[in-house]
Amino acid sequence: MNSTLIINMLRFVLLVLTQVLIFNNLNFLGFINPLIYVIFFYWYPIKGNRALFMLTAFLLGLVIDIFSDTLALNALASATIAYARPAIMRFCFGVNYDFQSFSFKNTTKVQRITFMALLVFIHHLIFFSFEILSIAHILLILKKVFATGIVTLILCVLFSSLFSPKSE
Repeated sequence: MNSTLIINMLRFVLLVLTQVLIFNNLNFLGFINPLIYVIFFYWYPIKGNRALFMLTAFLLGLVIDIFSDTLALNALASATIAYARPAIMRFCFGVNYDFQSFSFKNTTKVQRITFMALLVFIHHLIFFSFEILSIAHILLILKKVFATGIVTLILCVLFSSLFSPKSE
């Protein structure tokens, strides 16, 4: 088996377990539950098979939904982020993303954090918009998106700095 495939499978399982067993049980200020599994979309290989990535993202969201009882909201948000990831990368990294030799090693820390922040906030916007599903509650949606998004982003940056290879 390919080592990249094994690493991604291990990340998938560990992120599901971490999300379901730890972060789904946290409840900061009564409404902030970090969705730490979003870091999977940051860690997934850049030039990987896009169809496999879309399927993996959907399955990741669906497994989280099954354990969290959230009616496929995570699957919807995850599949959307997986689809939009190349456009988000092109926005954050510019024309460098289009080159074959593109790597996170060649980017700045600010670009990587911006990329992660966009992934988190777009994911959360989709998730909470469909969870509440009412334009009348736009302030509640925005409050949840930003509060949960900031906590999730901080945790994702910490996890990324702890568990990413030093060459990054």
